[in-house]
Amino acid sequence: MVAKFVSERNLKFLLYEVFDAESLTGYNYYREHNRKAFDMIIKEALKLSKNLLYPVFTEMDRNPPELVDGQVKVHPSVKTIMKEFGKGGWITGRMPYEHDGNQLPHLIANACEFIFAAANYSAGVYPGLCAGATHLIESFGSQELFDTYAPRMLAGKWQGTMALTEPEAGSSLADITTTAEPTGQGYYLIKGQKIFISAGDHDGAENIVHLMLVKIKDAPPGVKGISLFVVPKYRFDEKGGLIPNDVTTSGLFHKLGYRGCPIVQLSIGDKNNCRGWLVGEPHNGLRYMFQMMNQARIGVGIGAVAIATAAYYASLDYAKTRHQGRSIAKKDPALPQISIIEHADVKRMLLFQKAVVEGSLSLIMQCSKYVDMITVLPDDRKEKYQLLLEVLTPVAKSYPSEMGIESISRGLQCFGGSGYCDDYPIEQYYRDARIHPIHEGTTGIQGMDLLGRKVVAQNGRAFVLFINEVRDTITIAEGFPELRPFARQMGESLTTLENVTRHLMQIFMEKGAEYYLADSTLYLELFGITAVAWQWLLQGIAVRKALENDSNKTEQAFYSGKFIALRYFFGYELPKTRGLAERLLTGDGLTVEMTTELFND
Repeated sequence: MVAKFVSERNLKFLLYEVFDAESLTGYNYYREHNRKAFDMIIKEALKLSKNLLYPVFTEMDRNPPELVDGQVKVHPSVKTIMKEFGKGGWITGRMPYEHDGNQLPHLIANACEFIFAAANYSAGVYPGLCAGATHLIESFGSQELFDTYAPRMLAGKWQGTMALTEPEAGSSLADITTTAEPTGQGYYLIKGQKIFISAGDHDGAENIVHLMLVKIKDAPPGVKGISLFVVPKYRFDEKGGLIPNDVTTSGLFHKLGYRGCPIVQLSIGDKNNCRGWLVGEPHNGLRYMFQMMNQARIGVGIGAVAIATAAYYASLDYAKTRHQGRSIAKKDPALPQISIIEHADVKRMLLFQKAVVEGSLSLIMQCSKYVDMITVLPDDRKEKYQLLLEVLTPVAKSYPSEMGIESISRGLQCFGGSGYCDDYPIEQYYRDARIHPIHEGTTGIQGMDLLGRKVVAQNGRAFVLFINEVRDTITIAEGFPELRPFARQMGESLTTLENVTRHLMQIFMEKGAEYYLADSTLYLELFGITAVAWQWLLQGIAVRKALENDSNKTEQAFYSGKFIALRYFFGYELPKTRGLAERLLTGDGLTVEMTTELFND
């Protein structure tokens, strides 16, 4: 029997009752879709996950990829997964009809991605990377590049990747040293190294197509000199056959978790015979790649909340079936033991998980709705949603990543000693989730991005738009007596966020950027808790509306559970912002003033 790893009911609550996915079909771009089609797609995603992905979840972890004679060998199911995702149109979900895509709303496509990641995160990465890499070629590459690579990638025959990181550069992309030398023959000669490339080589696909950041010879220094190239493992020869392209796998990393998908080190152009094809204009590579990176950051948030959701349902099931101890009020040893879910502290840990995962998923769906609005609206009406998406992307990446680990940790605690052993999947969830605060920009980088770029963009316009969105929700919530205390609390927290932001701006003017950004990670945490509280208030509005409808009272338990989770978040999590605000309002620059020599033995 396949264990429960997601709630279809909660997904539909978010899609239809909170974010009104059906309304998107009123726009010309999505007019071919309807609620029935959306439900069918969700149902098929669940079916595919239960039948194909979840059954190999543990196997892929316990039989990780191996580097054998220069070729990475992966679990045999990867080839089947790629084939089925290609054949079923899951890789082309968001692609427009003119490219044989399904033109799905991002709300629906991301809901499916969430299901796949909850079933088997490692497995879902392979087709997900294909979709992202192909979209880059579609957006910025020539028609010839698209025709050469996209059909095979979208069919699941060829793997797509993002190749950014280098041994001595890490997150500092300005310092990459991989080079491209023009040949005057339509291609460049590429030379360098890349590391930490997910799905960067494997035998589950016939070819690997890297979307690679490279500096053209004599390019301007720093990020202004970065270009984007298509660099395949195999290239076509004059007769149309595939031949090696001087891209070799020089190392395979052995990881804490996320073991089902290889992460490799690549050596490029060792024989001076690696060809790469420029995507778009020279020196615009980072701008192009940020499209994929921003999507990938939302994708990281999806993966993080998906794994934490699967862990929540595993711990919930265990708590219901594991018997231990007796009620505090009834200590008679002659009485039968009770399920551990009856103990208040276990309920607290389960409520923490529920509040984190359902609040995080709501934030992901909020960002997805913004992407859809950007997609359907004319250019002169897009900017509001573009700015809202910009300011929320680092939050949607980081809150689920950091709090997802905390949530899974509570789940492991529910299992007790059994959770620490591999008899249950919770320990794998814990290991798998640890990558998320690291890849696609660490939490520290996200904090600097939020405070150093997004909050100050266009004189703070994105921040003001976010504040207005939350205040609009507060106004609606005040119309429901049961929500008024939470609306008031939300308003107070929002004012705190505004005060902290103003204070940090003053620090910037008085002491400069280093002091301003010193605690940007704490600011990101403050912002994240506030944003997820907003999402719970949005869900609370949907709950109260549903309970006013007699026909929905048959689902009293679902809605009541939602309302308890809202109460938990506002009672246990939102108050944490006061401590964060106190620290941020101090602004004493402690971490700036701590010097290296003071870290003594």
